[in-house]
Amino acid sequence: MLSKTPKVLISDKLSPAAVQIFRDRGIEVDFKPGLKPAEIREIIGAYDGLAVRSATKVTRELMEAAPRLKVVGRAGIGVDNVDVTTATTRGVVVMNTPFGNAITTAEHAIAMMFALARQLPEASASTKAGKWEKNRFMGVELFGKTLGLIGCGNIGAIVADRAVGLKMKVVAYDPFLSEKRALDLGVEKAELHDLLHRADFVTLHVPMTEQTRNILSRENIARMKPGARLINCARGGLVDEAALHDALVSGHLAGAALDVFETEPATASPLFGLENVVCTPHLGAATAEAQENVALQVADQMADFLLSGAVSNAINMPSVTAEEAPRLKPYMELARMLGAMAGQLTAAQDGAIRAIRVEYEGHAAELNHRPLTAAALAGVLTPLMGAVNMVNAPVLAKQRDIEVAETVLERSGEYQTLVRLTVVTDRYEKSIAGTLLAENRPRLIEIKGIAVEADFAPHMLYVTNQDKPGFIGRFGMALADAGINIATFHLGRSAPGGDAICLVGLDGPMPEDVLAGVRGLPLVVQATALAF
Repeated sequence: MLSKTPKVLISDKLSPAAVQIFRDRGIEVDFKPGLKPAEIREIIGAYDGLAVRSATKVTRELMEAAPRLKVVGRAGIGVDNVDVTTATTRGVVVMNTPFGNAITTAEHAIAMMFALARQLPEASASTKAGKWEKNRFMGVELFGKTLGLIGCGNIGAIVADRAVGLKMKVVAYDPFLSEKRALDLGVEKAELHDLLHRADFVTLHVPMTEQTRNILSRENIARMKPGARLINCARGGLVDEAALHDALVSGHLAGAALDVFETEPATASPLFGLENVVCTPHLGAATAEAQENVALQVADQMADFLLSGAVSNAINMPSVTAEEAPRLKPYMELARMLGAMAGQLTAAQDGAIRAIRVEYEGHAAELNHRPLTAAALAGVLTPLMGAVNMVNAPVLAKQRDIEVAETVLERSGEYQTLVRLTVVTDRYEKSIAGTLLAENRPRLIEIKGIAVEADFAPHMLYVTNQDKPGFIGRFGMALADAGINIATFHLGRSAPGGDAICLVGLDGPMPEDVLAGVRGLPLVVQATALAF
């Protein structure tokens, strides 16, 4: 459950306007930049949210000291300073702000390309030193040259737009770039080896992942066109800096412009001694506009999540817009409660869960169903594993080789909304279905193919039995003798004399001794206490 008055810690320098956004939204906020790691660990346990830039390292140790933490907001694109794996395992949403500094970073890449093409830093230093070396600094035009984009997402697309305006030919390597998107941007899709062979300038715009680490390796740098120039304003570690140094010294490459380095702060590097290298200290997002934009964006995103459950730009969770969140909430609750029932009915002797299938029909089929499935998974896994939520449920399911499948049926049958959840274990396949009454109240309508209509209650007793005369009387007497009051009573059966289900709403938790007595009644097959 979200705290009634969420509390956020801002541990890095952010715009005062971001602090005010939290306050205006009714969120308690403490602005404490410059704290040492140990000092943050001492106080983080009191906070629901943590807003950072790049200075604070959100480590496993920090998160282990933060039992209330629900969201980490990174004002910027890269989340290298956040242990996303640990956050996900602990159910903490990690958000970034991919759009707030996109223009600024793209402009820096273009500026670095100009500086490299015309040797501007060296020419400036020479002129300020009283020299007039006009013939020394012979540059090259960008007009008509081929620019190779490694990565064509938010920033890469802006760079492409500017480069097309400079009358450059742009080729892009990006496995996620569609042909239509490439056509809209005016770029040509290419494989990496082809791009490296053709491009006069190569610029990187990809995140640091295991797939992109060292993407410009010694081998790939050797594949670059002789005389080409390299620009990296994305992430250090994408380029083999030793191999780049050798390629620049040998003359294979004409120059490089780097805003990011393998080790930062980069206070020493063999690259610094080369005249054909332009370096800046990770300035890609360093404009007043970008700093303001990312600060305001992260504050808005975190406030939306803490107050309404809306999820924007999350690294480890499906997005739910602020407009979607209120409409999705009852559907997510229905999915969670169906999952919780299925999880509680899955006993240890049933074996491991092999698959979880979720079907959406009617109104539910028209919604963003990824959050609904995450809620259903959390419901199933929580009774079996403890603290599971929508963030870590998909990861935990994957770690346990549980196959998760979604089916969307746009037709509407007897119910305007129907969600059916099926759990497959080593021993059986069990399905539970539910709907929403008045579009906001979860209601159970089917268990194991048997029609049973019932509202969910905080405490319930689920009994399967043989449909024979006398069962209901003995069952009711057993509860009455134990002083257990029945709030609601619902029955269903597969056929006369066949399998039957009894679902009882109780005023309080079911005592273990009374539950054991129910299990010992004639005709009872299974009896399980449920809590929602």
